[in-house]
Amino acid sequence: MRDSGRPSTGARETAARSHIGPRAVTLGEALRPFRQRFMWAGVYFLIVFLIGTVGYHFIEEWGWPEALYMSVTTVTSVGFMEVYPLSPEGRYFTMGLIILGITGLGIWWALTTALIVELDLGGVLRRRRTMREIDKLIDHYLVCGVGRMGRVVVGELAEAGFPFVVVESNPARIALVEETYPEILVIEGDATREGTLLAARVQKAKGLAACLADDADNLLVCLTARHLNPLLNTVARAYNEESLEKLRRAGAEHVVSPNVTGGIRMAYSLLRPHVVSFLDCVISDAGIELRLEQATIQPGSPLIGQSLAEARIPQRTGLIVLGLRRAGQVGLPIYNPGPETQLESGDVMIVLGRSEQVEALRRYAGGEVQL
Repeated sequence: MRDSGRPSTGARETAARSHIGPRAVTLGEALRPFRQRFMWAGVYFLIVFLIGTVGYHFIEEWGWPEALYMSVTTVTSVGFMEVYPLSPEGRYFTMGLIILGITGLGIWWALTTALIVELDLGGVLRRRRTMREIDKLIDHYLVCGVGRMGRVVVGELAEAGFPFVVVESNPARIALVEETYPEILVIEGDATREGTLLAARVQKAKGLAACLADDADNLLVCLTARHLNPLLNTVARAYNEESLEKLRRAGAEHVVSPNVTGGIRMAYSLLRPHVVSFLDCVISDAGIELRLEQATIQPGSPLIGQSLAEARIPQRTGLIVLGLRRAGQVGLPIYNPGPETQLESGDVMIVLGRSEQVEALRRYAGGEVQL
């Protein structure tokens, strides 16, 4: 059964009408229904203050400042002492003013409570915080769709510690992924829409994973993202084999087909079971955590100009250098580079080892530390 990364077409159209991009997270739109209500509540208090001021002025023959002061303290139930002793008529008038004041305060607090509840239930404040966090991101990753494959991508990014933003239109799927990763940044919206990708700051992103259920949607995401950020590294999921080449032409640098990948793994499990066991160990097995990672040699790195033999990466970090891709190289990388291979700025080393070893190499390759 196909894993649905987004709801059906009809549901998508309904969601698009009710929740498009970042406009649904603005505080102004959330407050709009309450503006008129609070305005009328304010008018009510002004009228009551006016009634109280005029009443004290004529009943007790007080000056206007004293009458206004007595009216405000009475209506707001502050409870200060009377300005002057009240006459019997003034006391009856004060009791009526207290009733009007309590009624107004009840209305005011009811409106305030309703505002707080609606903001909380709607998640408006939380979404505003999310948008502020997203606005700070640079060189992050986008995961469009959190179906089964999308959730795996989210797990890998979270474990590796890279910043990323999830784009998903299905609230149920968002709730499911937030149960495991409550602090992730999520935009609820249609990933095929330009406005939604802009809200996720695709123009500043480093990579994008298109994991939607429909190949046509993934193709549209790739086209839109490539238009907004020509340098974006895009990976797309394809169900049908005929979609592979279309997605590449749409701008996807890498296309993953679950059927093809699953078939290859099954064949390897039959023909080369020990190879598959090793690959499982690379992910995680019996407490041993090895990862295939990459480290880029940055300008100013002490590795520049050294050979692999002089760099002594296995001795210094415990990593195994499996491959090397030259800066600007097109095609396959250099596999199992020899000890005489010279390292240059911009080269990408493909290594195998533990996460802390990879992090140490990245700091060394970036010129941050000396090993």
